[in-house]
Amino acid sequence: MSRSVETGSVLSPVTADDVDLAVRLAVGILRDAPPEGWGGKAGSLEWDCWETAEHLANDLFYYAVQLGPQSPPLDTHVPFALSQKRPDGPAKFLFADRAAGPAGLVQVLEACGALLVAMVRTTPPQVRAHHGAGVSDPEGFAAMGVVETLVHMHDLAEGFGLAWTPPSALCSRVLARLFPEAPDGADPWLTLLWATGRAELPGHPRLTTWRWASTPRS
Repeated sequence: MSRSVETGSVLSPVTADDVDLAVRLAVGILRDAPPEGWGGKAGSLEWDCWETAEHLANDLFYYAVQLGPQSPPLDTHVPFALSQKRPDGPAKFLFADRAAGPAGLVQVLEACGALLVAMVRTTPPQVRAHHGAGVSDPEGFAAMGVVETLVHMHDLAEGFGLAWTPPSALCSRVLARLFPEAPDGADPWLTLLWATGRAELPGHPRLTTWRWASTPRS
C-alpha cells in the first residue's frame, strides 16, 4: 500500500477499478467532443487531438502487454514495432482506422483501457515487468495508466474547450504511488498537473522535465 507523505496515513492502492474509472470518465467526455476539434492542437502538446487520444490508447495497450508474457522481460519492452505517421507525431504501436471517425477512435481507446484493466485485475501482485522509469508491478502499471489518462484528457479538454476535473481521491492515490516527493497541501489534481509539467503550484514553478517513480512501493 502507498503511504501519504503529507499525513503518514495509509492510502488505498491503485487498482484495476481506478483504471476503469479513469477510462470511463475520459470516454464519456470524448464521445461529446466537437467533431471539428479533432485536428486541433491538444493543449500544450505539439500533437493534435486525434494523435493525443491515439497516443493515450497506445499507452494503455503498452502497459497491458508488458504484463502479458508468462515471464515478462525486465530489461526492455515487449517488442511490438513502433512507427510514426508524420516526423513530429508520436511513435505508436497501433493506429485507429481513420475511416471509422472519432467514434471509432474512442472505441479503440476504450478497448485498450479494458485490456489494461483485465491485466491488472488478473496478474499476481508479485509479477514485475519492464518500464523505462524502473521495473514495475501491476499496481504501478495501473497507476501509470491512470496518470496518462488523466493528464492527456487535460490536454484534450484544453484542445476541445471542454471541462475536465477528475476525482481528487484518484489523483491522491496516483500521486502517492508515482510522485511521492510531490509537494503537500495543494489540490491533488493541480499537484498532479504540476508533477507532469502542466501547471504551476504556489512556490513551485512549472516543471520543464519530469519523471515518475514506477518501482514498487514497500
